[in-house]
Amino acid sequence: MTTQPNRSLAKLPLLALLTIAALFTSLHAVHADETAQDSARSLSRAFRDAAREANPSVVTVFSYGQNQSFTGDSPDEEEEESDEESPDDPVGPTPPKQSEDGEFELSGLGSGVIINPFADSADRDEESDQSIYWVMTNNHVIANAKKVVVQLPGEIELKAEKVHGDPASDIAVLQVTSSEPLKIAQYGDSKTLDIGDWVLAIGSPFKLDATVSAGIISAKNRSLERIRRSRLLQTDAAINPGNSGGPLVDLDGNVIAINTAIATRNGSYQGIGFAVPIDQAKWIARELAQHGTVRRSTIGITMVELTAKMAKTFQLTEGMGVLVYQIIRDSSADRAGLKQLDVITEFAGQEFSKPIDLREAIERQPVGSTQTFKVIRKGEEIEIEAILAPVDDPTATPADEEE
Repeated sequence: MTTQPNRSLAKLPLLALLTIAALFTSLHAVHADETAQDSARSLSRAFRDAAREANPSVVTVFSYGQNQSFTGDSPDEEEEESDEESPDDPVGPTPPKQSEDGEFELSGLGSGVIINPFADSADRDEESDQSIYWVMTNNHVIANAKKVVVQLPGEIELKAEKVHGDPASDIAVLQVTSSEPLKIAQYGDSKTLDIGDWVLAIGSPFKLDATVSAGIISAKNRSLERIRRSRLLQTDAAINPGNSGGPLVDLDGNVIAINTAIATRNGSYQGIGFAVPIDQAKWIARELAQHGTVRRSTIGITMVELTAKMAKTFQLTEGMGVLVYQIIRDSSADRAGLKQLDVITEFAGQEFSKPIDLREAIERQPVGSTQTFKVIRKGEEIEIEAILAPVDDPTATPADEEE
């Protein structure tokens, strides 16, 4: 039995065939358009849900008296008039020009986010007093302030009772007391972020509180001269004056970074913003909340990456570890027996190939603790134990610290 091809379509007039083809094309276009609309709606819902989750934890931070040398000192009228202000300023919440006691002039405005600095800490429980809360913000927002006030959603104001900042990372924490329960933000995981991931920036640009802007992660591991101990995320989510210290959140509403700076030629947003990854910021916040300062460790060496050029220069393998380039005399590394041109491959059980990763890992270990390094020296792998010193004095010993 043989089968014959279906010739029914061939018998149709040309106009009918063209009509059928047009109908199929139209149906396909409608389906594609509906699919695109569904995707857009899904993304819109994700933005909405993330903003709804994160917004209650975001606050405005007012700093007073940063430019005053003594109580009651205020700029003269001419100096006040020369300040650059947006004509739209009045539409936002307007903080008092002076603190309630009339002593200090308003000198700074930024954003912040309510956190639990001990959430990931194994060595300390959460605050026993449930009325005590902590706000994370930028150090430059509160630096040298005589008084700091936190404004909650609803314009409820709380005076910061403790203010601790770290200029090297531009992270600060504020302690406040509230009789009403406050919503604590959840940490995300900034290590898993990649270029192209959607994020939302939330804060109070130009005094407009609870402002949300959307963008993506544009780049990672950026550096700025004034924030020498942070590797920054770059984003195109709009960040403007007043956003500093506010959170950058993922599509689950979790905090993945703290907005800190913009690249600009006119003082406002021009498409490039920077934020401190939360995996760095939360360690700094815990140190500040628990000790009032950030205790960083070091061993007293200069490290360089074994790039292809550097590896060829020293006849080593590219990326095999971190090269010890210089050693401070009488430092922790010197006492432990590290040598110039040693290659550190492992620290505290973790492998490293980039100096900045190794430096950060060393910094976060307790000062005075004994740590193990795996080192390749002239082709041979050896283990070296070093007692970590404080970063401000690599030659200090545990006995010095006790004294």
